[in-house]
This record gives sequence, structure tokens and C-alpha cells, in this order.
Amino acid sequence: MLQGIWIDADSENIVFKVEGDTIYYPDNGAQPARFAIFGDTLVIGDSGAGYLISKQTDNLFWFTNAAGELVRLVKSSDPTARLAFGSEKPKVLALTEVLKKDTVVMYVGERYHCYIAINPTKYKVIRKSFNDDGVEISNIYYDNIIHLSVYHGAEQLYSRDFRKSLFTDFVPARFLSQAVLSDMDYESADVDGLHFNVTLCIPDVASCYLLDVNISLDGKMSLEVKEY
Repeated sequence: MLQGIWIDADSENIVFKVEGDTIYYPDNGAQPARFAIFGDTLVIGDSGAGYLISKQTDNLFWFTNAAGELVRLVKSSDPTARLAFGSEKPKVLALTEVLKKDTVVMYVGERYHCYIAINPTKYKVIRKSFNDDGVEISNIYYDNIIHLSVYHGAEQLYSRDFRKSLFTDFVPARFLSQAVLSDMDYESADVDGLHFNVTLCIPDVASCYLLDVNISLDGKMSLEVKEY
């Protein structure tokens, strides 16, 4: 009974399409999700998000969303509704392209050269969110690896690849699992060493952690959360 394209009974917006055991969303960035019905509950995706079904017929499907609101769907009879899903596979969204930054720093008469390279990877970051009907969807992004090298004159003072796992002790696990290692910038130099701002952000939402990466003048690294 669930096979077909379903629209919101009030707004007439397309909510999802069901083919076989998979739900497809009109947003090309939202990944398809497997579903199952157990008794009176619709279960979507690997997270096991469940929605209580209050009515189901060949043409009506009512359930309670994550906010406790009743969602009333009707099956579409419009043959053009399929055009909303396109023919392409959902895209995995890349946050950045390769970015290189070179900075020369003079501190108490000494010259330091800082090299930063932000490299996209194929490591997937899954961000869970809810669509307008309160149904959980998943968007997939690429994470980054950031390389930092610091030279004091011709001597290499520090060199490392930064992955977001390095920040496990500073950022909550739930945030970190959905965040991308977004950027790194040189900020300043003082008696403690050279300071770099690192941002970890959840894509497409205004939610970030800003951390200070400090490279001491003898080549030791320390981390500190600045703001979130």
C-alpha cells in the first residue's frame, strides 16, 4: 500500500516516494533510506527512527512525526510528480576544494614560515536532520584532512596532518560525528608560540567549534577550545 509518491494533504508538497523497501526524497542531497513497518510503527533508516501510524489505506497515510505532530499524506495521482526526483543519484556534498595557505611571520626578529593545506577526502560525514514534515533524513558530506607545517628559518619546527579524531577530548562525540574539519588559519604569535584557529562545523547549520592550535617556539603542540 505504501508504494508510490506521497504528498502532504495540507500543503500539497511532495514528501517522499516509496519504491520497494526504500524511501526517496525530492531533495537530491538527502540520501535514500530503507524502511520497514512493524505493527503500527514506521521505522526509517539505520538509526531506527520510529513514527506511530494512525491511518493507512491505499491512498492515505497518517503518522506522528518526531515533534509529535500528525502528518497527513495522500498518494499522488499526478504523473508529473516523478519529475521532482530527477534521474540522478543523490549527491554526496563536498564542503571544500583543495586550499593552500602560506604565511610568513616575524616574531622578535625571527622568521617563521607557516604552510597550511586543506585536503578533501573520501571520508563520509553523515548529518541527521528533519525535513518540513518532521521525518529524519540523512545528508552526506566529505570530511577534510588539514596539513600544517611550521618552519623556523630553514629548520622544520613542526609538521602534522590534522584529522577531526584529534579533537575527541575537546568536542562532544555527538557533535564531532556530524562535523567536518572545516578550516585552519594563522592568527597570531606571542611568547607561547604561533597560534592557529581551527574550525569544526556541522555543514549547513550555524554550529561550529573554534579551537586554538598552539605551536610553541620549541615545536610542541597544544589545543584549547576558544568558543562554540
